[in-house]
Amino acid sequence: MVSCDEKTGMQAVERLGRQPMARGRPERVESWYRRHGTLCLTANLDLATGQVVAPTLQRTRTNVDFVDHVARTVATDQGARWIFVVDNLDTHRSEELVRWVAAASDVHADLGRKWKEGALRNRASRGAFLSDPAHRVRFAYTPRHCSWLNEVERWFSKLARSLLRRGSFSSRDDLAAQVQAYIAYYNAVGPRPHKWRANADDLLRKMGIET
Repeated sequence: MVSCDEKTGMQAVERLGRQPMARGRPERVESWYRRHGTLCLTANLDLATGQVVAPTLQRTRTNVDFVDHVARTVATDQGARWIFVVDNLDTHRSEELVRWVAAASDVHADLGRKWKEGALRNRASRGAFLSDPAHRVRFAYTPRHCSWLNEVERWFSKLARSLLRRGSFSSRDDLAAQVQAYIAYYNAVGPRPHKWRANADDLLRKMGIET
């Protein structure tokens, strides 16, 4: 089981006039900078190990891009049954994804037609097909407006604090290389999976809902 999501709009910002920290002096960063474009990171957080598996870095975030990412992830262990925990973005319920999952799970039934009939009919029917536990590759969707429950979101926050907010990147390729290096470092130093200690009643109480 992996927690999967996209971190969009990662900016390749080159900091100009940057003075590194020295003995008795903190790092100083001028307000000048140069932009070199953005990248999207699609990442999988393995919920059993805490490692980041098969990350994808690219400029776009289309339905086809997400299917390609899922295919690359599944290819790392072709014999496994995969569960992807995702939010309710339309990209995660696309026609392209339904067709790919059907092929990967040896489903030969008629999928119907988009907006007309069958599994492809609408967003709800596509989500129901993709979450079918009988499939070798399936998707588990977080409740609406609760994407924060997806564990990879916590890892994205760590990436932003550790690298993106203070980093300087001379190009998109430099940004991609530094993100990949950070992922390799994170996986090597001993990732720790998060363990929930709060139960459902505790979470509802924090949101002001009495049980």
